[in-house]
Amino acid sequence: MYLVKKLSLLLLPLSLVACSSAPPQNPENICDIFFEYRDWYSASKDMNERWGTPIHVPMAMMYQESSFRHDAAPPMEYFWFIPIGRVSDAYGYAQARDAAWGDYQRESGNSWSSRDDFSDAIDFMGWYTNKTHKINGVSKWDAYNQYLNYHEGWTGYKKKTYNQKAWLINVSKKVDSRSKRYATQLKGCQENLDSSWLWRIFFA
Repeated sequence: MYLVKKLSLLLLPLSLVACSSAPPQNPENICDIFFEYRDWYSASKDMNERWGTPIHVPMAMMYQESSFRHDAAPPMEYFWFIPIGRVSDAYGYAQARDAAWGDYQRESGNSWSSRDDFSDAIDFMGWYTNKTHKINGVSKWDAYNQYLNYHEGWTGYKKKTYNQKAWLINVSKKVDSRSKRYATQLKGCQENLDSSWLWRIFFA
């Protein structure tokens, strides 16, 4: 029994590492992303069905926010050479902040969610884009204005704070361009992905 416990403790770190997904090898192509991580496609389909946000929009936003790194975090601030904390509490695939994540957990019922879990992160982004549509009337297909809301918050977007940030306008244009590119790519492989997804449900 003692040896079993010791072995379990030794294997635990390995199991935790195994649960973490490395960034996709070709993040520029959404088909390659989903063929590499088929569970990501299943999670994205679930997000779309739950919140009505097209898959390519939050995927383009996630690329911009974290480059699909599960443990992404803002840079550290320093006092001379002493680290004093990060510039914000954003974390994970979606770079969600503590307050927004708490609202999501409470409103969605997903209280056990984790920001470094892709399924939870993409669902969070679906929830956020859905609220952006309700609060500010932005189409769920409009990656440009959805990203401005995501970055500035709903109140900031109403106040048009982004007009003071030329760099953010440029980034939002990049997100919009990538979203459109992802949409075109997905059209070419979605039938294949769907057939594989359904096959795994019934026969895996």
